Amino acid sequence: MGDRVQLTDPRGRLHTITLAPGATFHTHRGHLRHEQLVGQPDGSVVVSTSGHEYLALRPLLADHVLSMPRGAAVVYPKDAGQIVAMADVFPGARVVEAGVGSGALSMSLLRAVGDDGHVHSYERRADFADIARGNVEGFFGGPHPAWRVTVGDLAEALVDPEDGEEPGSVDRVVLDMLAPWECLESVATVLAPGGVLIAYVATATQLSRLAEDLRGAGCWTEPSAWESLVRGWHLEGLSVRPEHRMVGHTGFLMTSRRLAPGTTAPQRRRRPAPGASDETGTLVSPWAEEEFDDASLGVRGTSDKKLRRSARDAARIADAASSSVSSSVSSSVSSSASGESPSSQPGDGPVAGEGISPRDV
Repeated sequence: MGDRVQLTDPRGRLHTITLAPGATFHTHRGHLRHEQLVGQPDGSVVVSTSGHEYLALRPLLADHVLSMPRGAAVVYPKDAGQIVAMADVFPGARVVEAGVGSGALSMSLLRAVGDDGHVHSYERRADFADIARGNVEGFFGGPHPAWRVTVGDLAEALVDPEDGEEPGSVDRVVLDMLAPWECLESVATVLAPGGVLIAYVATATQLSRLAEDLRGAGCWTEPSAWESLVRGWHLEGLSVRPEHRMVGHTGFLMTSRRLAPGTTAPQRRRRPAPGASDETGTLVSPWAEEEFDDASLGVRGTSDKKLRRSARDAARIADAASSSVSSSVSSSVSSSASGESPSSQPGDGPVAGEGISPRDV
């Protein structure tokens, strides 16, 4: 018990549940007892009381992200995958993340760095940090050995002598925040020469401001920016066409690399685009007088009631996953004595090929 299971109904709709003793999954298509899933291998089909079939699978990371409790908006899998790839996050890397939100991006980073790496996440809001901890522990089955969360402002906490990072000790920095340009000085201090900075911003105004501040700092390579749009396809016989709905704009990504100390960025020699400067040749900065906050960027606030509910749900899932792993470890100790192979350990995440285990409660 305590395992997370994803059920797919005949219409392709996904339902993610946490197995519990004596619990029942109810829908308008009947119900099924959680005991029906215990001991079944991945990819099994179970039948509800009304005769409808449900496909049972362990949730993938992308599935977990889209179904887990949320405080802040999550970084969607399409962007998280590009962040890991374009920032070249490698096993054993030391990564700083600003804006942990609900923990979606943190899980992708932890998967990439592994147990021998280090991800130090900073979050201004303690309630968001609590939700993120619950979601991450719920997915990995307990606290991840490579993860550390600090509640505080990145610009100050990152260079704190006691709780921050050593100068030049960080390989990658990921910024998901309203005003990432406010932290560039601190980021430049801890990022190693050649290290990658990647930022996720929601609006073109933020994108422009960050690019100009990176150029003005003089210690970064020329920034590169893009967005990704994902369009699914309908596949049914000869009816092969784009889906009517797609995941459009979610945010912009920008990367730049840290120059060596004392190095000046090469002067750009390309001609400015029409409209980029005024009559005197000065670059126009439409964001100079704009105040960046949730309201001006069109970000909807999250009510305190929803935050409390998300924190409770995340903690419940984390507790169930931790107890599930603890039971698994106890079982592995007894099975090792009888010559059986041990089970997975906390931090490994779901293991391919394992069934939905009948663990004691």
